[in-house]
Amino acid sequence: MRNIVSTGPLMVLVLFSVLLFGKAEIYIVTLEGEPVVSYKGGIEGFEATAVEHDSDEKIDMTSELVLSYAHHLEKRHDMLLAMLFDEGTYKKLYSYRHLINGFAVHISPEQAEILGRAPGVKSVERDWKVRKLTTHTPQFLGLPTGVWPTGGGFDRAGEDIVIGFVDSGIYPHHPSFATHNTDPYGPVPKYRGKCEVDPDTKRDFCNGKIVGAQHFAEAAKAAGAFNPDIDFDSPLDGDGHGSHTAAIAAGNNGVPVRLCGIEFGKASGMAPRARIAVYKALYRIFGGFVADVVAAIDQAVHDGVDILNLSVGPNSPPATTKTTFLNPFDATLLSAVKAGVFVVQAAGNGGPFPKTVLSYSPWIASVAAAVDDRRYKNHLTLGNGNILAGIGLSPATHGNKTFTLVAANDVLLDSSVAKYSPSDCQRPEVLNKNLVEGNILLCGYSFNFVVGTASIKRVSDTAKALGAVGFVLAVENASPGTKFDPVPVSTPGILITDVSKSMELIDYYNVSTPRDWTGRVKSFKAVGSIGEGLKPILHKSAPQVALFSARGPNIKDYSFRDADLLKPDILAPGSLIWAAWAPNGTDEPNYVGEGFAMISGTSMATPHIAGIAALVKQKNPHWSPAAIKSALMTTSTTLDRAERPLQAQQYSGSETMSLVPATPFDYGSGHVNPRAALDPGLIFDAGYEDYLGFLCTTPGIDALEIKNYTHTPCNYTLGHPSNLNTPSVTISHLVGTQTVTRTVTNVAEEETYTITARMAPAVAIETSPPAMTLKPGMSRKFSVTLTARSVTGTYSFGEVLLKGSRGHKVRIPVVAMSYYK
Repeated sequence: MRNIVSTGPLMVLVLFSVLLFGKAEIYIVTLEGEPVVSYKGGIEGFEATAVEHDSDEKIDMTSELVLSYAHHLEKRHDMLLAMLFDEGTYKKLYSYRHLINGFAVHISPEQAEILGRAPGVKSVERDWKVRKLTTHTPQFLGLPTGVWPTGGGFDRAGEDIVIGFVDSGIYPHHPSFATHNTDPYGPVPKYRGKCEVDPDTKRDFCNGKIVGAQHFAEAAKAAGAFNPDIDFDSPLDGDGHGSHTAAIAAGNNGVPVRLCGIEFGKASGMAPRARIAVYKALYRIFGGFVADVVAAIDQAVHDGVDILNLSVGPNSPPATTKTTFLNPFDATLLSAVKAGVFVVQAAGNGGPFPKTVLSYSPWIASVAAAVDDRRYKNHLTLGNGNILAGIGLSPATHGNKTFTLVAANDVLLDSSVAKYSPSDCQRPEVLNKNLVEGNILLCGYSFNFVVGTASIKRVSDTAKALGAVGFVLAVENASPGTKFDPVPVSTPGILITDVSKSMELIDYYNVSTPRDWTGRVKSFKAVGSIGEGLKPILHKSAPQVALFSARGPNIKDYSFRDADLLKPDILAPGSLIWAAWAPNGTDEPNYVGEGFAMISGTSMATPHIAGIAALVKQKNPHWSPAAIKSALMTTSTTLDRAERPLQAQQYSGSETMSLVPATPFDYGSGHVNPRAALDPGLIFDAGYEDYLGFLCTTPGIDALEIKNYTHTPCNYTLGHPSNLNTPSVTISHLVGTQTVTRTVTNVAEEETYTITARMAPAVAIETSPPAMTLKPGMSRKFSVTLTARSVTGTYSFGEVLLKGSRGHKVRIPVVAMSYYK
């Protein structure tokens, strides 16, 4: 009771309300009345703040009109809460004013019911969680030779474009973000974000390259998930993820990647001159809460970012709202796009299984992850002449010598230490240094590595502490889906990932190691040497769709029914990407204390697209988000380096990986081609009204719900959701014949395009007209007619190709599942 008394009357009131109403939770509430982005006037004393949907103009968020209307909305939020509840029985966490009209509040479920019945309240949704979903990739993507020179060189690539990162913060002192070796950065007049000050060092987080740094943790704190010791109550990256994504998109060019005394090349962002605006809303252990993420996005758009990078997504389809396209998160992103911001989001890491995509909406660019052409391999040579393949980013053991192999379980100091699972070599103090010194230490890959309580870095540290010349880590049984990435270490070391090869090693060791009747080793006779694994091998069978990358078909509701919309949209490198890391970041145990990390995920693919989009935006400052997305998609490639169709990593049997022909459900339109994206020839444009038309045409979405989120009635229909002007065609339920239309706009010189199409035999495809000539800036419609020829119960894939007389090629994927009437 002492604590209650000492915390004063307010705390007593909060505790009393919890006893009265039940455990408080976080809710996101939306209200009647337009947010800033769509307010067209009508309230006395407040003029319209929305701009016309077809104008190039962006809302001036600093204008007196906007500030006054935003203040008016916030006052209404506060009045509503004060009218319904006693002071101290609730806590408002955020007011959302720019993209949606509403707020986040910490209240009990009973109070949420009262709020839901209040006049003017449209929806009350319980908050849900989200999770976090490079040296070589600029060369792989052809940026230094094919793209940067067209924009004035790498030192001008992305100039004055601001990329906002909703992520885990940034480590501002990293050389990837330094400004002392670059031309001075001038102010960015259109950006008005603020820079928080580090509470410990009192230093500002910004430096000219980093132009904004803010953090959002009210929901995380209210939920009791926030730990200031490791999460940092500031924009400082306590994880590593945020620094990594920012460096991939916009890190400085030519930064040496040094780890373990070895240089692994030089790192560069896709748009090295772009500015970075940090909106920290993700945290180390728990990920983040949508209330914090929505607040971060709302702020980023208000501040004037050009591009928004979201390496973040829901844990699963939203169970509180019926449709995947309509929830506070996706509705906020729709308003961001309305404000002219290009939004790019990770597709998710649930692959290779179907329907695992976690980025659903047509207004977002959803990015899948590819394996690029760089692979790190190593080998262990045994005394019997056998060579075992493995992975290990390490130097070789000395010269042509072989060294004695000693297994951790055979060099224990005392049998009682067996309780520490010593075979995974995490604790040097339990092993006998006299027996390990000068030899190769043999360790076992236990479940602790999968859950993150053991790391290859610690194995290397153990080997070093005991004076071993190297280590071998053998995988004796792998759970399906275990991902083995090479980890840089300064000691010679190798991970044998193939279980059959590990058994071969163990058999050789046992045969070569005589023991007494108690099982104790008499003498160690097995020998081996570790190869050099520091140099990558460049493969022509690249890119490939990474095993973990989430797959379509896209879903339109939490019953997992298929949507008439293709996702993911595009493929970009996302496997084993080198980039900046926060030395205090603890997300990856193998990179604790390091300045760089090589990690994988659609989180790494997303900033590749954000950075390349910055280059497209720099060249075409007035293009809409849909136009930028179209340029990236229609110029992408479905062929690998050897000119063969793209392949996707897939499971064969329970755990072995194989390659299968990839489909648009794996890669969307294809792998990004930055050089072609800068000159697409034609674009498929779309705006806010088109997205509303898509929502109003999708069966199963209540028109009232659409009005709740968009403040616009359904006056506009597309006839069928497949008619949305996207650079892809998807019909999830093709019965008989269906015709869809698309409109292209010429963004180059006058050109004549011939239109052809091909499709798998179960579906017939026709296009009309067969050709069209477009003058600069001119738009023309064409139609695609699909007819079900047979019912296969599976999707058929094809494409429409528009071939220009000046050499432009515009390709869009076509996906359909056919049914008889």
